[in-house]
Amino acid sequence: MNSTALSNNDPFGAAIHDFFEQGKAPDIAVNTNYTEDEIIPVSDLFRKENEMPEIEKTALKLCKGTVLDIGAAAGCHALVLQEKGLDVTALDNSALAVEVMKKRGVKQVLNADIYEFSESKYDTLLLLMNGTGIGGTISGLKKLLVHLKSLLNPNGQVLIDSSDIKYLFEEEDGSMWIDLNNSNYYGEMQYELSYKNHKTTFDWLFIDSKKLQKLANEAGFRFELVKKGEHFDYLAQLTFI
Repeated sequence: MNSTALSNNDPFGAAIHDFFEQGKAPDIAVNTNYTEDEIIPVSDLFRKENEMPEIEKTALKLCKGTVLDIGAAAGCHALVLQEKGLDVTALDNSALAVEVMKKRGVKQVLNADIYEFSESKYDTLLLLMNGTGIGGTISGLKKLLVHLKSLLNPNGQVLIDSSDIKYLFEEEDGSMWIDLNNSNYYGEMQYELSYKNHKTTFDWLFIDSKKLQKLANEAGFRFELVKKGEHFDYLAQLTFI
């Protein structure tokens, strides 16, 4: 959800705003260096707990203490946690998304870039809807993990999800149409999002669990694979070693 609402490069924020105000909105169009003509239904950003995938439900159950919901978008996870009585702060760098979250009743909302945020420490850092994507690249994720450590209380945890997208490159005979040993990790993607007159491009990272475990260990985290999803996705819990 890394976007800027001050010009026409905030597809998520604009779509969230329209859906909240009008009850509907066109899909967000997605093109990547591997795929084209995909969509993100804006209603997915407003789903209730019973509409969420099991990975997200599990993550919400594991949240404890003070929670920072990073890349909170329309606030669907923050609202669930708030209703459960947790002290949750929703963070997003889209001013439009932040405006909507406040109107939806999220009590604590921050309009900030996670890389520039350092004012508080938390018991749980929550990064869902492919939370590793915020890192953008392998090197970016390394920097993100180091920064997340600085935001955690001593007994804190990071709950983060991702997917192994190796399946995208498999032929019917089991061979691969790209070299997975290439210097560029196959999960590093370039995204282009469009919504009405809003368009933005950015790096977005999908990472397999073994690779995430290696990076987490290097950053000083203990890695636990908490839950596997139905389509190569998974939830990880990171705690201090």
